[in-house]
Amino acid sequence: TEAMWMLYAAGSAVAAACVAIFGKIGLKEIDPTLATIIRGVVMAVILIVAGFAFRKFDGFNPFAVSGRAWLFIFLSALAGAASWILYFIALKGGPAGAVAVLDKTSVVLVILFAALFLGEALTLKSALGVVLTVAGTLLILFK
Repeated sequence: TEAMWMLYAAGSAVAAACVAIFGKIGLKEIDPTLATIIRGVVMAVILIVAGFAFRKFDGFNPFAVSGRAWLFIFLSALAGAASWILYFIALKGGPAGAVAVLDKTSVVLVILFAALFLGEALTLKSALGVVLTVAGTLLILFK
């Protein structure tokens, strides 16, 4: 159905919360960059298995994908890797709640970048959401 994306997004939020909690516990005994490497390898294996299980590779022709699509998927991967490394370094040194809140201000940046680069509407309602998100972040970070 049309609203399924909300269920998936909510599931993503729960999984992201677990990343912070499990990661903080695991980082007590390991370097954050090494932990990120291990996390990436485990995730790659799970994603490849899921790809085969859900038959996502059936008929896939990598040469049929445009160079532009490959470029932006590659750039997304670079940004994601940088995000993971920086997140785990921050998580190692800071409180999980504060790190997660500051990390989630990426939502503010997505809204602004989507308006600037994708032509998505920046409405009064979304602008107010941005302001409230930033205010909430500041309240949590600076007690």
